[in-house]
Amino acid sequence: MRMLALRGVTKQFGGLRALNGVSLEVTRSEIRGLIGPNGAGKTTLLNIISGVLASTGGSIELDGQPLTGKKSHEVSRLGIARTFQQLTLFGGMTVLENVMVGLHRQLDGPFSPVARRGRAESWGRDAALELLRRFGLESSADGPIDKLSVGERKRLELVRALATRPRVLLLDEPAAGLSPAEVKDVTGVLRDLRERDGITILLVEHIMEFVMGVCERITVLSFGEVLAEGTPDEIKTDPRVIEAYLGKRPV
Repeated sequence: MRMLALRGVTKQFGGLRALNGVSLEVTRSEIRGLIGPNGAGKTTLLNIISGVLASTGGSIELDGQPLTGKKSHEVSRLGIARTFQQLTLFGGMTVLENVMVGLHRQLDGPFSPVARRGRAESWGRDAALELLRRFGLESSADGPIDKLSVGERKRLELVRALATRPRVLLLDEPAAGLSPAEVKDVTGVLRDLRERDGITILLVEHIMEFVMGVCERITVLSFGEVLAEGTPDEIKTDPRVIEAYLGKRPV
């Protein structure tokens, strides 16, 4: 069943066309990879899906509901969360407080269930701690984020995104800068999110071993257009992809 559908998405920056008629469909609970050379338009596409940027043309739907023209906070409320290439954690807050920021949709407003019961703060702390426990960060809950390793910070940003209870996760280079052991850990986390929570994942990444190992299907962008789409085996043997991006034929 289709969860995310893009049709003819275009983005113009002045005289530069960063995206040109991009169409793709991501099925429910799928882990989809989005790869391509630097400047291919991958991050721009995530920004448009998440409402950070407005598209110049085309349409986007989430589970049949139109997203085109919606702002980032509206997209978030509909069930899309994302992480960024550059970590966007709040340095003046503890690890726990960073996660509680992601819970604001369930805590805000006089008519939210927890607010009506007068226990929003305690509920938020308990819910944040449960997420941190699940992803191995509970022991750091009350500490500053600058005590975390790069891998732990990336995990924390993912936890904060999950606090919004998304149906779709957009991940921008989740494995960049990580050790091989940490990359393996991220692979396990994403598979667990798909299998246990049914979350649909669209990820941008340059580490091909990671992409090929975790994604069921891969879409390749080149110069703002879809160059190819297929399974990992199909993509790594596609002559167009080899020439434009992978750079060498598989042995």
